[in-house]
Amino acid sequence: MQIKFPFQFDTLGRTARTGDDGHIRDMIEQVLFTAPGERVNRPDFGSGLMQLVFAPNSDELATTTQYLVQGALQQWLGDLIQVDEVQVSSQEARLQVTVRYTVRRTGQQQEEHFTRQGTVA
Repeated sequence: MQIKFPFQFDTLGRTARTGDDGHIRDMIEQVLFTAPGERVNRPDFGSGLMQLVFAPNSDELATTTQYLVQGALQQWLGDLIQVDEVQVSSQEARLQVTVRYTVRRTGQQQEEHFTRQGTVA
């Protein structure tokens, strides 16, 4: 069992925990939505995905974003998962990311959906 991300408490007031599959999902979410430079001891950690929320939509941007996300996931989680497919779409300031991957330890295929709302700086 691992600590749940984001940090929270369970119904008994203890630190919430999650199983292996939930922990992998939590780690994917951290890679996707952490901006490079945000973590002091790992300045290159993250994908830079949130910087693209307000970029003009185009086929080129979608393709670039998919490669950016897939590369970041392979770099940071490649020992745990094999990334099979990444789909990224944005509509106005809302970002939707779908990641299909295989857990290396079990061979089990997973699909997770992540959504973030951009904020105006």
